[in-house]
Amino acid sequence: MRILLLLCLCLNGLAFAAGPAVVHYPRVDGDGEQGDYGIALLQLALAKAGGHYRAEPSASRMQQNRALVELQSGAGRIDVVGTMTSAEREARLLPVRIPLTRGLIGWRIALLRADHKDLLQSVKGLDDLRYYISGQGQDWPDLQILRHSGVTVQPAAVYSTMFGMLNAGRIDWAPRSVNEIWAEAARHPELAVDPYVVVRYPTTDYFFVNRNNPALAEELRAGLEAALADGSFEKLFYAYYGAQIRRARLDKRVLIHLPNPLLTPETPLQRKELWFTLDDLKRLP
Repeated sequence: MRILLLLCLCLNGLAFAAGPAVVHYPRVDGDGEQGDYGIALLQLALAKAGGHYRAEPSASRMQQNRALVELQSGAGRIDVVGTMTSAEREARLLPVRIPLTRGLIGWRIALLRADHKDLLQSVKGLDDLRYYISGQGQDWPDLQILRHSGVTVQPAAVYSTMFGMLNAGRIDWAPRSVNEIWAEAARHPELAVDPYVVVRYPTTDYFFVNRNNPALAEELRAGLEAALADGSFEKLFYAYYGAQIRRARLDKRVLIHLPNPLLTPETPLQRKELWFTLDDLKRLP
């Protein structure tokens, strides 16, 4: 067994010596700036881990659900996906349990029709919010989180259709994360950002790899930890999202907390440095 392990290490060393191995991430529809950040963080993590891997996009664009299916298949078309976690995803794939957006993906603001921009002005808590129909992707963990708290959710088969559903009045609001909503509102001038409420549930996005690729998972973990330690992770986070966080005025909104039944016991909630809180508003650059 020891000889086999040494042989594997030697083969890995020879592979790295020949040049960085390529890891493919998906070109996912609708990513925008969120996708740009994920790619930048992936590249940062791989560099901080020693540059043994380099990241390249997949040959074709794909929806998130297909990307996860490709990753689980192990066919080699997709090697890593950055996406929101759930117990089901952690069972099927191998998570690197360091929150990519510091839990910011769980801070949700309503996207509304522009002519209904004051729809949530009278909302003071969850009971008020339950009167309105929300929309989420049918394969997104958020759908189950909202339904668990009694919020009515209309599933959207494809990301892009959610905005048409909202504009057509099939849903009242779409809860979008602080790091997504401003770019989406800019692309859809018929829609507006609610100024009154923020819904917050504990969740996170991780890098996921195939369960048969623990070497890549360890490389990503080591790189992210190194970036956390030297401050480059936080610097990148605020470079992309500092302006959006400031613009959201989170401390001026009605804050509605929701539980998340999809979190696993391994979620690193005890590592406070990994999570965004309202106290971080004082540290915005």
